Amino acid sequence: MTKRVTSACAASAILFGLATQASSQELTPVTFGTNWVAQAEHGGFYQSVADGTYEACGLDVTILPGGPQVNNQALMLAGRIDFYMGGHLDAYFAVQEGLPIVNVMASFQKDPQVLMTHPGKVDSFAGMQEADLTMIVQDAATYYEWMKAAYAFTDEVRQPYTFNSAPFLANEDSAQQGYLSSEPFAILQETGIEVDVWLIADAGYDAYSTTIQTKQEVLDEQPEVVRCFVESSILGWYNYLYGDNSAANELILSDNPDMTQDKIDFAIEAMIENGIVDSGDTLELGIGAMTAERSESFYNDMVEAGVLPAGLEFTKAYDLTYINQGLGLELRPE
Repeated sequence: MTKRVTSACAASAILFGLATQASSQELTPVTFGTNWVAQAEHGGFYQSVADGTYEACGLDVTILPGGPQVNNQALMLAGRIDFYMGGHLDAYFAVQEGLPIVNVMASFQKDPQVLMTHPGKVDSFAGMQEADLTMIVQDAATYYEWMKAAYAFTDEVRQPYTFNSAPFLANEDSAQQGYLSSEPFAILQETGIEVDVWLIADAGYDAYSTTIQTKQEVLDEQPEVVRCFVESSILGWYNYLYGDNSAANELILSDNPDMTQDKIDFAIEAMIENGIVDSGDTLELGIGAMTAERSESFYNDMVEAGVLPAGLEFTKAYDLTYINQGLGLELRPE
């Protein structure tokens, strides 16, 4: 069960410009549904529960973990939860389908999706196509449509990924999809093989990831709740990556009994080293940044790849009101 944590450090959020009246008023209950089971990639949100940053802004936040049989986005659309951990592309799909889903923050500047190859097999992302490797990628992977358009990969070389790495390990002339902190770590632990990892974001796939989504109705009727949740989450990510994250990790371990501290440590290091959370625009605008220019560029890439139709009112998919203000920049180590 998800814990709600009160911290003596809650008042620290006051120093960073958040609302300061929480101690004298009733807290507003807020539920945030994640897209998977608890892990370090959700750490910024757990951090702000654990150290009281949400509470200092007047919110009583419950984190509702996702999983293979959980559809938290549907719960948000039904009005049963307030925010959902989504992505860049699914908000565009929502616009296409007439659903009132809006991204209000991007926790990740880079999508953590990777492709793995055997050590030394290729020397670049493009090298996978040039070497004619078998691409072990799940069906309907939209990023593979982008790879076909941008790098001339083909359907003929794709083999469906069944979330079992055995075919990849048995075939040195293959590449397999993975998540930056998951499959490479699992293969290393199980076989001792340190695979080469190619971050799709570094090859040009410019999607934001791990966004905060809400409904347009919430934006219209509860803007202060949205502001507090977004700003507190921004601070949570700074404090999780660069501060004492032990209490947040305890909550993650509690919510996900299959998680281990060494996997959390591996994920945090990978996020920092690869600039997953804090890179690019965040260096000036602050963690959580999104820009209209990058959103339009990504949309155009998806149109070219045949993933999205031309003429979509894609600007309905995001709202930049609560980000890009440099909140928390002083918390980044020099």
